Amino acid sequence: MLFEIRHITQYHYDEPVRESVIEVRMQPRKSGGQGLVGFDLEIEPAAQVLSYADCWGNAVHHFDIPHQHQRLEIIASSVVETYSRPSLPDAVAMEEWEALQSETVRADCWDFLSFGGLIERTEPLAAFIEQRNIAQLKGGDPLTALRQLNSTLYEAFDYEAGITTADSPIDHALTEGRGVCQDFAHIMIALARGWGVPARYVSGYLFTDSHDRSTSGATHAWVEVFLPSLGWIGLDPTNDAMAGERHLAVAIGRDYSDAPTSHGVFKGEAESRLSVGVSVRKTSERTGQPEHLRMGAPALAAARRRASNAERMERQGQQ
Repeated sequence: MLFEIRHITQYHYDEPVRESVIEVRMQPRKSGGQGLVGFDLEIEPAAQVLSYADCWGNAVHHFDIPHQHQRLEIIASSVVETYSRPSLPDAVAMEEWEALQSETVRADCWDFLSFGGLIERTEPLAAFIEQRNIAQLKGGDPLTALRQLNSTLYEAFDYEAGITTADSPIDHALTEGRGVCQDFAHIMIALARGWGVPARYVSGYLFTDSHDRSTSGATHAWVEVFLPSLGWIGLDPTNDAMAGERHLAVAIGRDYSDAPTSHGVFKGEAESRLSVGVSVRKTSERTGQPEHLRMGAPALAAARRRASNAERMERQGQQ
């Protein structure tokens, strides 16, 4: 499948700020059953965009606007192709639990087995495990247990935006019994790691259909778990689904703090307001700016504006 993604982020300040320094993770990954056809990043006011790959292999773009402004807009346009993935078996061998305890798995996946940050063992988590008989799910093989855990989380929580924030601990959603995809992903990661299954956070987009609880105009988050016989596989507790061709991954990490869509700082005393719009649609056109040209667009746009202004001033002088 071929998808076109447009992700618009706007920062509005109630009075001019002197400088903004921003970092974004908006470029889709080129792995896990998907390829990147094109990516373009537009910044207004214009800025020189630099990039690097972080320790998880995520593409990170960053820029500085060192002059006064009252509005900042970031437009990320992507074209992503996803491929059909091999069908998963109905179950794996029970010996997989022993394989998960091997020194090789524990060493290679140490970051995704550890607790810390937004993934913690807490009293509300322990209460949830007891109330929902989570321990009994581990009686089956690891793949079956994880699928059942995915369904249990879907049934246990209502999907409702505005209850939690980006940096909310898992206790907030556990206590309220509701939240959004980020909360459900964090809770599932905590439970999977408690079983000794490596689990990581995935941020990205979802091409929604009528069966999904996720909203169509927002980013999405789900979980990937590691099983020695299968590698990394994706589960979406928000929609009680396995991650597939409609899931478009952008960044991975231990939790949300490793994969924020955008974050930064500004100089000034202004109050800021953030607005985000996302559209994901199927397309048949393999268009998009090649990745190696992605950093030329802002500079090119600025040069065109300067040339246009100079030309206009020259005409005015002649008149």
